[in-house]
Amino acid sequence: RSTVGEVLGLDGQWWIVTTAEPHYAKLQPTLYPIVVTVFVSMLLISNVAAVKLFAVGPLILDGGIFLFPLVYILGDVLAEVYGFHAAKRAVLLAFAMSGLAALSFLIVGAVPPVDSWGNQEAWDAVLGFVPRIVVASLAAFLIGQLLNAYVLVWIKQRTDEGRLWVRLLGSTAVGQAADTLVFCTIAFYGVITGAEFWNYVIVGYLGNTLIEVVLLPVTYRVVAAIKRREPTYTEPLPVAVP
Repeated sequence: RSTVGEVLGLDGQWWIVTTAEPHYAKLQPTLYPIVVTVFVSMLLISNVAAVKLFAVGPLILDGGIFLFPLVYILGDVLAEVYGFHAAKRAVLLAFAMSGLAALSFLIVGAVPPVDSWGNQEAWDAVLGFVPRIVVASLAAFLIGQLLNAYVLVWIKQRTDEGRLWVRLLGSTAVGQAADTLVFCTIAFYGVITGAEFWNYVIVGYLGNTLIEVVLLPVTYRVVAAIKRREPTYTEPLPVAVP
């Protein structure tokens, strides 16, 4: 909008003055940006937290165990509520930010510190990533998440709104299998060989998948809550699938 008025100038003349209000982009009423922000943030936090190892009985776990399963849950939410292309956009953004974080930590770690700063070893221990592990982690995340979203949407096209558990478990089974296999192969193939390698792959896959199965009720509630709050989400009428 604009307003029109008259002002008296220093020359004694009346001048017509038009003032226009500033323009802003309109925010769409959707939860998608919030879900994507949390999705990317949890991935970045879990990547850093994974540096610390701890023991639970005979099991050796890393700090990423607390948040990384939630990354896959939000990946399911993105695909289920917003579709494959929206989920793909979020995955690519998370992939890019994770790569940027790793590159930033690498560059900062390589810069010589001042003599009075005695924490270089601590920095390298926490944020000094091994390049092979970084490549393995990024590749596994990208391939696993895209497959997870694709499979979930593919199943949804055949089940409509019903049987959400089939979509969640089916996509998890495929996505986690790809994630685990890609990561273990790039990161440890040749370092761990033979039966020990496959034991590492299988145990990692079953562990990650089991966590998502246990958290299935949480995923159900998150999906339902977001669907209720999305003004543009509509459930299609049931369609017979041959």
